[in-house]
Amino acid sequence: MVLMLRQRPDYPHDNGVWLASPLEHHQSLKKEFPCMRSVSLLGKAETVWQNIPIDEDDFEELVLKACGLILKGDVRIGKVPKERKRKRSTK
Repeated sequence: MVLMLRQRPDYPHDNGVWLASPLEHHQSLKKEFPCMRSVSLLGKAETVWQNIPIDEDDFEELVLKACGLILKGDVRIGKVPKERKRKRSTK
C-alpha cells in the first residue's frame, strides 16, 4: 500500500491523501512535505499513515510530487500489510 484518497464529511481534518510510510522515514518526508501530519482519527500516537491535507494551497502539486516519488521507487513511501489469518471453516 502506498497511498489512498480520503474525502468524507466525518473527520474533515483528515481529508486529503494518506501516505503509508514507516515511522523512521517521517522526518525526511516532512522536509519535502512540510504540511504532512499524522492522521488524527487513528488516535493520538503517530502511525504509518500520514496526511497531505486537502485544504493546502498546493495540494495537487504535493500529491503529484508524492506520486513521482512512488514511481521512482522511493523506499520512504509504502508498506506491505501484515498477512491476515485465515478463518477456519466450521464444516
